[in-house]
Amino acid sequence: MDSVTIGSTNVTRFILGSNPFSGFSHQGATLDRDMRQYYTVETIKRTLHEAETVGINTLIARTDFHVIRMLEEYCNEGGVLQWFAQTCPEVGDHKMCVTRAARGGAKACHIHGGVMDHLLAQDALDEIPDVVAMIHDNGMLAGMAGHTPAVFEWAEAQHIDVDYYMCSYYNPIPRVANAEHVSGTAEQYLDEDRISMLDLIRRLSKPVIHYKVLAAGRNDPAQAFATVASHLRANDAVCVGVFTRDQPDMVRTDVQLFEAAVAQVSSNRQRV
Repeated sequence: MDSVTIGSTNVTRFILGSNPFSGFSHQGATLDRDMRQYYTVETIKRTLHEAETVGINTLIARTDFHVIRMLEEYCNEGGVLQWFAQTCPEVGDHKMCVTRAARGGAKACHIHGGVMDHLLAQDALDEIPDVVAMIHDNGMLAGMAGHTPAVFEWAEAQHIDVDYYMCSYYNPIPRVANAEHVSGTAEQYLDEDRISMLDLIRRLSKPVIHYKVLAAGRNDPAQAFATVASHLRANDAVCVGVFTRDQPDMVRTDVQLFEAAVAQVSSNRQRV
């Protein structure tokens, strides 16, 4: 599988996401519950090993206790995916999440997109440079996520010393009052949000991990990956979560669709 370089780290262009592992479907409380019931530790570990077999080398996963326990077992049993950690506000502040990521052996840590959106809305982003410094001080790559271009425009203007950005194609719920996702909240996935983020990505100075590219299962995968492939820059990657209950080969299928889309874009550019 094709790979990119973030900092000094080799990362496959296709990164496995983990929202479904923690029961975040972004399609309502019933599917949230279905994901939690399906994704036992054993099922998650099996999915991670399937990712290894198709060439994926990186997992993005939260710093919650469920994920950390699972990763301990996975690594103890020979799992080799590297962990890019995401802070999660419901289980602790920045410092606690960064500390857990470092102790868990994470290669990188980025600030939760909802947190960044919320701090932006509250005009409280001044605390972020210290968090980024703490991530680096703990020997990890540092990043930040967000659902709105304004987060990354601020980071660029302030010259925040991150190694990568996590850019969501959509901004499904407002984060003014709460940084956390609230299960069952009505969400919207607007084309104009995706267009705005893609327009920004081409101008950003850091590698970008594109996420929510499938609009939490609402977009046709082949079409979604074609859009991603046409907007990837030299060191960009994509993060995709999977729910394999009804499609056991989803990891392999998604990778094949993504690689086919990338190959098509490359072929088209060579003909121009």
